[in-house]
Amino acid sequence: MNTRPQAWLDQAQNDLALARLAHDQGFHAQACFFASQAAEKTLKGAILELGAEPPRTHQLSELVECLGQLGAPTATLEELRLNALSRMATSSRYPDDDTPPLRRFDSRDSDEAIRCAAAVVKQILDLDQA
Repeated sequence: MNTRPQAWLDQAQNDLALARLAHDQGFHAQACFFASQAAEKTLKGAILELGAEPPRTHQLSELVECLGQLGAPTATLEELRLNALSRMATSSRYPDDDTPPLRRFDSRDSDEAIRCAAAVVKQILDLDQA
């Protein structure tokens, strides 16, 4: 039995929990980053579960496309705001000119990032149970 996909999903769920903690403590840039990581690791775990090696990318739409090519249903994933969440993988960590990420993200941003990442996790878990 290949336990590698489950390791990715376990880490994704841990990252999502950390995103929620960061949000609750007012660390919105960090919450956005960990939410994006949760979605990314969930999708990569699903790709591994289907027997393929996931591409080395932070672009969630590319990972969803890969899942589709492997035969997984992706319509509900494609409805999510994955491009915004993908951009958070880097924009939530590095200053843009003279603006640090802590000034670019607020509670609305981290709410949306967490909601989107949680939807990715749920949809992948639902696929596993189907």
